[in-house]
Amino acid sequence: MAEQIGFIGLGIMGKPMARNLLKAGYHLTVYDIVGSNQEEVVTDGATGVSSSKEVAAASDTIITMLPDSADSEKVILGPDGVLEGAKSGSVIIDMSSIAPLVSQRIAAVCAEKGVEMLDAPVSGGEPGAVAGTLAVMVGGKQAIFDKNLDLMQVMGGNVVLTGEIGAGGVTKLANQIIVAANIEALSEALVLSQKAGVDPEKVFNAIRGGLAGSAVMEAKGPMMLSRNFQAGFRIRLHQKDLRNVLQTAQELNIPLPVTSLVQQILGALVNDGEQDSDHSAILKFIEGLAKVEVKAGG
Repeated sequence: MAEQIGFIGLGIMGKPMARNLLKAGYHLTVYDIVGSNQEEVVTDGATGVSSSKEVAAASDTIITMLPDSADSEKVILGPDGVLEGAKSGSVIIDMSSIAPLVSQRIAAVCAEKGVEMLDAPVSGGEPGAVAGTLAVMVGGKQAIFDKNLDLMQVMGGNVVLTGEIGAGGVTKLANQIIVAANIEALSEALVLSQKAGVDPEKVFNAIRGGLAGSAVMEAKGPMMLSRNFQAGFRIRLHQKDLRNVLQTAQELNIPLPVTSLVQQILGALVNDGEQDSDHSAILKFIEGLAKVEVKAGG
């Protein structure tokens, strides 16, 4: 494939996403502030450079996968950033989960230089990134979406344009509300089962095929039952996402009581040193209230 792709941000999600693009035959120029992350992808066949500006200068399409709004602004608009190296007609696909208003602000600055942008946050965690089955929620122009659909489908099993720039971010916020509430509810259900003397693993197996069953339950239930809280999606990142949810809700004057509660739980877990644990560790907070520990076998 002749098209040159840039990829910035090779962390727990970005690294497997970049590897899938390499496997699909794309030529990749990559950069990450963590040298070891970059070297791993270079070993797989990518070309490594020393700045975001250099990535953009070598690429037609630049993908960014970064932790938060401030990171996207700095990497795209800041010194030695993407916009300094990008050519008119280039496309930036920001797959970071950031505030929708920030995506709109970045896109407006990019447009002044003739650079197009899609906001395209993802859901599915590290397993989805590795498997190339992420849900990709996209905001931007239909023509730019169509042009880059094949590229995004290498990383995602379900790629949907939901509206203009910023709509992808709004969709991701809606996704994170549902995921957070599901994990918290599942935690309560397993703690109730344990405290009542019923094997929580048997409860899980009994209800997973009914109306309570969900993709969240299938992904996080086994982790909770085996007490495996190794991060597929870190608590501090979900806390960031819910902060963006609540800021957006405040701007729109929307009460979100359950989301607000889960955000408080995440804050408590961060204070307990769990910020880099998987968000399934919400279970630990509920266990602490009930003074019980969930375990398969009861």
